[in-house]
Amino acid sequence: MEENQKLLVINPHHDIETLKGLSSEIRIHILNLLSGKSLNVNEIAATLDLPQSTVATNIAMLEEVGLIQTEMVKAKKGSQKMCRASFEEILIQFGDEKKTDDKVIEVEMPIGLFTSFEVSAPCGLCSTESIIGYLDVPDSFLNPDRMKAGLLWFEKGFVEYKFPNNSLYKDKAIKKLEIVAELSSETPGTDKNWLSDVTLWLNTKEIGSWTSPGDFGDKRGKLTPEWWKLEGSQYGLLKRWSVTDDGSFMDGVRISDVTLGDLALPEHHSIRVRMGVKDDAEHLGGLNIFGKGFGNYNQAIVLRLYFD
Repeated sequence: MEENQKLLVINPHHDIETLKGLSSEIRIHILNLLSGKSLNVNEIAATLDLPQSTVATNIAMLEEVGLIQTEMVKAKKGSQKMCRASFEEILIQFGDEKKTDDKVIEVEMPIGLFTSFEVSAPCGLCSTESIIGYLDVPDSFLNPDRMKAGLLWFEKGFVEYKFPNNSLYKDKAIKKLEIVAELSSETPGTDKNWLSDVTLWLNTKEIGSWTSPGDFGDKRGKLTPEWWKLEGSQYGLLKRWSVTDDGSFMDGVRISDVTLGDLALPEHHSIRVRMGVKDDAEHLGGLNIFGKGFGNYNQAIVLRLYFD
């Protein structure tokens, strides 16, 4: 199960117990009722017109799979169990997971399916059809339509994604982890000579930075829709970060000493992928991330695991 205070992404291949927690109409009603508030068992039972014992049993199962959190607090007489939902949104992600052969597993993550973010204006998201939310309003990154995003941008900060850690289900050792994405700098309008230091983190470990040469708008991206004005970012460069037992690389050039062992993959059910521009970056030039339907490459963010 992949956890975040706002969003839970359920991988149906690996989160069977969590799905079982959702497989009851009563438990769905309880989660709905707890949206944005805390209630005790008696209050839940009274609101849903159910026996207290029934509610207690279902609360226990929801707590067991991490969908709710409980806390014992003082009451007028003794104590009471207060319950609250662990997540504001729950998303079941199907597809986009493919096994190309026995030695490579590839997962493609839509760019709007981030589980955490912290961005500053100028910022925004758009789908292949329209702007999502409001331009230069960071809270628009909470808009549910972000799942449709084909382009997102910000000046500084980060977006973070959680990929399933498929290495846990293989009996072979990983020899390389690779992240591929189409990226560029970000400035109002465009500027092909606008430098920006783009950093990648994996499982909170800083892998290294790449200096983007510019924000490209000299011609329309091969996939960029016609409604998107030419004054906006049109395409990026396809960049490849990789981590092996020998260190970390960008497009084959060594950028740091971080190795696969430093990522502690066996200790995590997910692989956290964070991209951003640090507040203290030498070149604070923003970031565009291109997804499907925008730019020159019809892909989102791709993670590949290579095995011996």
